[in-house]
Amino acid sequence: MNDDKKGAMVGDRKSSWILPALLSLFAFAANSLFCRLALIDRDIDPESFTAIRLLSGATFLLLLVSIRMPGKATGGSWKGGASLFIYAWFFSIAYVELGAGIGALILFGAVQITMFTYSWLKGERVRTRVLAGMLMAFGGLIILLHPGATAPELGSSMLMMISGIAWGAYSLIGRGSANPTADTSGNFLRSLPFITCLVWVALSGDGLHVSTAGLTYAVASGVLASGSGYTIWYGVVKRISAQHAAILQLSVPIIASLGAVIFLSEPISLRLVIATTAVLGGVALSLASPRQERIVSAPEKLR
Repeated sequence: MNDDKKGAMVGDRKSSWILPALLSLFAFAANSLFCRLALIDRDIDPESFTAIRLLSGATFLLLLVSIRMPGKATGGSWKGGASLFIYAWFFSIAYVELGAGIGALILFGAVQITMFTYSWLKGERVRTRVLAGMLMAFGGLIILLHPGATAPELGSSMLMMISGIAWGAYSLIGRGSANPTADTSGNFLRSLPFITCLVWVALSGDGLHVSTAGLTYAVASGVLASGSGYTIWYGVVKRISAQHAAILQLSVPIIASLGAVIFLSEPISLRLVIATTAVLGGVALSLASPRQERIVSAPEKLR
């Protein structure tokens, strides 16, 4: 086989994950929009939204596994199920106060920090350009959260950051997935026992409230944006580095912000524009890969 054919094959392998990655990123942005649409007019309470989202996602994925892989047992893990539940619950609570674009920016800023820190501690080498891009994007997150008239509500921002840490952990767990569909369905299935916590919290507060619109948004989030999107994402993260997986997800706030302006009539503040510019600049800088680049060595792998 000549060099041209070899180069073409390598290029095909490298680019084959791009379309699935894009589909995943749009699904993540859709989750922000569905959640905000459901909660903005109190069509559903956060606990009910989370429970229906996880239940509908689990049902869809179990049906998918039974059709595509008859007799195949679900995979996943309790770590995956717990991470998924924490992410989904705190995500819903935070979106009661946060706009879709701002919420997504905080969420995936926390995801990036979590995944970069983990990969660095585990010995994955960090390129100078990638590190600079991460710091630039993190600076954009600081700008967004800095106290001021247009700063997002602090308590909701902290909840969204915890949600981001949980999603970062969930993405890292997925890097070892041998069967994305079976593993995602297993994670959703293992998240369901935690729903009892949601019922207790809801009944201790204002109670459960579900309208037709709220139910529709929650099911759409569970089946389309979560069940389908997360399955595709698990197929992507095992093929790229943790650093690139983290960086790619920082494009989600931009997609969510545009969607929020179109579908939710959310305003675009100067603070959000500056923060978004910094985040996008950091993403572009990190994904650039010149041939000659100094490598920053990571510490030895923790034992």
